[in-house]
Amino acid sequence: MALIRRRQLLIAAGAAGVAFAARAQETARVYRIGFVSPFAPAPSIKAFRQGLRELGYVEGKNLVLEQRYAEGKIERLPGLFAELLRLKIDVLMVGSTPGAIAAKKEVTTIPVVFGGVWDPVGAGIVASLARPGGNITGASNAVGGLGFTGKCLELLKEVAPGLSLVAVLLGSHPLSAQFAGEVQLAARPLNLKSEVFDATSAVGLEKALAAIGASGAHGIFVAPDPFLTASSDAIARFALSRRLPALHFSSRYADAGGLMSYGASLDDSYRRAARHVDRILKGANPAELPVDQPTTFELVINLKSARAMGLTIPRSMLLRADRVIE
Repeated sequence: MALIRRRQLLIAAGAAGVAFAARAQETARVYRIGFVSPFAPAPSIKAFRQGLRELGYVEGKNLVLEQRYAEGKIERLPGLFAELLRLKIDVLMVGSTPGAIAAKKEVTTIPVVFGGVWDPVGAGIVASLARPGGNITGASNAVGGLGFTGKCLELLKEVAPGLSLVAVLLGSHPLSAQFAGEVQLAARPLNLKSEVFDATSAVGLEKALAAIGASGAHGIFVAPDPFLTASSDAIARFALSRRLPALHFSSRYADAGGLMSYGASLDDSYRRAARHVDRILKGANPAELPVDQPTTFELVINLKSARAMGLTIPRSMLLRADRVIE
């Protein structure tokens, strides 16, 4: 009996040792995540990192974050993806609509998570928000629709009551034409006319801004577009020099000296994307992981720029603002 008990104890101890070793190996696992942005620098990488830290991922301990930037050259994305795949990354995190479209086409062997995408269904990135299908899912900044577009135009009219013609600045976003149509429809009840200007490059932006200056427009509505977001400084300088009230979806525009911004928080989108990465690393199937929708919207007003333009921001709007830049 003693021999049997001893043998049982040895077997139990061996099993416990195997389990302990398995847990230790799991704890010691270092995950490798690739991060690609079509533009550089990518400020939202900070929010993505923060989201990962809150979930227990620490760079240099259990996480390696490989970053690559296309610096505005979309044609470089396939090469950057291939470079990261050779590093055996576990998940690819990609920013913006152009980045997600390229990743869907080029990366099929590992899970892909996106952040900051305006309309992933309309852009053909996922089959549906509830069941994305394939190997890609993420966090959307979907704020389209007449209701939201109309709200933005109302904000412009609130700070510029005399507004009658608004310039709509479009970039290279695949859904730019849809956005322009939404603005046109939303403008009618407000007795506004809209005129569209396209900018898909630095030279194109310079020409578009010059055309806006000569158009007689009384304000600018900047479309949600990665290139235009990256060009916030130039757009803000132009609007300020011409005293044209302008509204952008990204708070980076207001931070760059633009009058105001209203839209889903881009940083919040990247923090939510980090949660998707965590779920996938823990075994979730991206095909069945619903696309996360925006829950945080921000109205940011640059009061300093308003004064420089000779505009008086209504007190009621200042009270509604999430952030006022003095």
